[in-house]
Amino acid sequence: MSHSGGAQPLGLVFLLGMGMASERTNCPSRCTCQYLEVNCTGQQLHEFPAAIPLDTRQLVLAVNNISYLPAVELSFLADLVYLDCRKNFLGDDLDFTFIGVAKLVYLDLSFNNLTQVTFSTFSNLLSLVVLKMSDNPNLVAIEKDAFTNNTWLRHLDVSRTGLTFLDTSTVRDLPNLRFLGLSDNPWHCNCSFLDFITWMTESNVHFPDADNVTCYTPEGLHDRKMPMVEAQLHFSCLTQLYKQDYIFLCLIGFCMFFAGTMAAWLAGICVVICEFHASKGEEEEEEEDTVT
Repeated sequence: MSHSGGAQPLGLVFLLGMGMASERTNCPSRCTCQYLEVNCTGQQLHEFPAAIPLDTRQLVLAVNNISYLPAVELSFLADLVYLDCRKNFLGDDLDFTFIGVAKLVYLDLSFNNLTQVTFSTFSNLLSLVVLKMSDNPNLVAIEKDAFTNNTWLRHLDVSRTGLTFLDTSTVRDLPNLRFLGLSDNPWHCNCSFLDFITWMTESNVHFPDADNVTCYTPEGLHDRKMPMVEAQLHFSCLTQLYKQDYIFLCLIGFCMFFAGTMAAWLAGICVVICEFHASKGEEEEEEEDTVT
């Protein structure tokens, strides 16, 4: 009896261990799995893979045909720290997609079809350190407060996109930023962009491929390196007047002329009235003297 009683707990432990082992070996179809890692690279997947182990920390979905990341399925992977989605067809519907993966440290969205980044896109990724969005030719807008919550962001790459403008505060307010990729974008180097160019020359951030961080427009600054045009922009922005400036100056001049004319007219009327009352007073005094 004692022998069989001792064998029963051992049998339960064995069965429990086999169950845990089978759970760990559970792997999505057409993917390979190692300890805490799922790799689905180049499997021509059109959808987010099902049955990903819940303890997965590294998920690689690179080089597929995925156009949508389901927020609910992602939220099941609460321990995910590494997500590689490069070379897919992800579009602009990423707002609130990463709401359930707050531990994410590394996110690669390069070579996709992103069009914009809003505050809601990455606002829940409070631990994000590396964010790659290069080679998204349709990415034309990043909101001013897009990275407000990503204060640990150290590596940001937006090279080879459609960006023409980036607000200075978007990157200047990232205290841990050390690497910023900006090359081969159609930057519009006008007076509105001068503050950003000045920040580039003064910051301690590293700009890789700096020779290709150039102005695309206006024509006079085409292919000029952005930090090199700072002095020229300073001069032109301080001296150049646009149509609205001339209109404003004309309005100010007209108002000053009208105000001056009105003031002179009112002063003239006051003088005439004063002289009239003074002469009338003198006449009355003369009449009184004559009567007396």
